[in-house]
Amino acid sequence: AATADKERGASGGPEDKGCQDEPGNNEKGDSKETRLTLMEEVLLLGLKDREGYTSFWNDCISSGLRGCMLIELGLRGRVQLEACGMRRKSLLMRKVICKSDAPTGDVLLDEALKHIKETQPPETVQNWIELLSGKTQTQCICFLSKNLVEKGVLTTEKQNFLLFDMTTHPLTNSNIKQRLIKKVQEAVLEKWVNDPHRMDKRLLALVYLAHASDVLENAFAPLLDEQYDLATKRVRQLLDLDPEVECMKANTNEVLWAVVAAFTK
Repeated sequence: AATADKERGASGGPEDKGCQDEPGNNEKGDSKETRLTLMEEVLLLGLKDREGYTSFWNDCISSGLRGCMLIELGLRGRVQLEACGMRRKSLLMRKVICKSDAPTGDVLLDEALKHIKETQPPETVQNWIELLSGKTQTQCICFLSKNLVEKGVLTTEKQNFLLFDMTTHPLTNSNIKQRLIKKVQEAVLEKWVNDPHRMDKRLLALVYLAHASDVLENAFAPLLDEQYDLATKRVRQLLDLDPEVECMKANTNEVLWAVVAAFTK
């Protein structure tokens, strides 16, 4: 039952044939369950359920979503870091290169992949987080919200804000968001493994990027005080890790750790 409760990873699927995700990144679950990208999961965590928009005071979510794009492309085998040769460069100095331009089936990811492929000379992860996609925060969030509407997670409404009308996207499928919140909570509580390399890479990335986007608190808010303290303590353990050390261990994804480095160093 616990397995069935998991969100299915956005990786894999017919469009990914010939360029498979890294082993262990497909979360198995109910075949009818909606599959969300990392970007959509982070946005969903940050979205006010009834109001249908993110906090006006959150200026971190835009860079966090761009970090999600890079990690998603890395986990799907579309991008990688350049080889560092004999003299090992730091993660933040290594350039992102296109490994495969096979379509992912997601418009934002495919646009970002095309941009990465065509950019010469290549850019670093940090630069891509600042520049990726060429879309403003509002445009990116609007696009992701429409994706979630199509997937039956959100709906679309018009709200009047005194001087202007605004399109909002309130939550319509609370089960999916509750499963997402439960998944994040369990990662640092009941299912805590005390080793990032034993965690599912997509789930590990979600915890890091939700923190970088300043939306992780929304997943922890329902916890009891003791659970909350333990969850935040374990997140701090992850944040205190050295990405340069972690990326040299077996079965790691360098793009993931480079993005983590960009947000934690």
